[in-house]
Amino acid sequence: MIQYFFYSVSIVFGSWLVGIIMNGLLKNTAFYKKLSNLHFINSKKLNKALGLGAFKWTVKNTFFKYFNQNLKVKGQIEISDIEALKREMISAEIGHLTAFVLVSVFALVKSVNVHYSFGIIMLLLNILLNLYPSLLQQENKRRIDRLLVIARKRGTPANMDAFS
Repeated sequence: MIQYFFYSVSIVFGSWLVGIIMNGLLKNTAFYKKLSNLHFINSKKLNKALGLGAFKWTVKNTFFKYFNQNLKVKGQIEISDIEALKREMISAEIGHLTAFVLVSVFALVKSVNVHYSFGIIMLLLNILLNLYPSLLQQENKRRIDRLLVIARKRGTPANMDAFS
């Protein structure tokens, strides 16, 4: 059983690389444009009920904070910087979504071919390490959109510290 956990962790972490590669391949397609406008959960209450706040805290206060350092901005920034931040957020979101779909299929196959517990462990880790980051990025993307509206009304620069 423990080997299922370790195999699942390595598969999910490895899926991040596959997500990055697939993101690069999809980036210049019409399908990517559709994916970049996805919003699975618009309700703040539902996000809270799913534990997205706790997940956000975990990302901000554990070793995960060292991933995607280019998605952090503080202080005064230009509108073009906010737009670049949104593009990076979309890229990370689609990478995680791609990885989530691929690992979910793999988990289903492993449930049938190996043992159902292997598939369940893999699916749970996949939800935690691929779906939740994507949902968090969607929430942050909505925050960036609100910031862009405010920044465009006021003109540049925008204060990211006040928006947190």
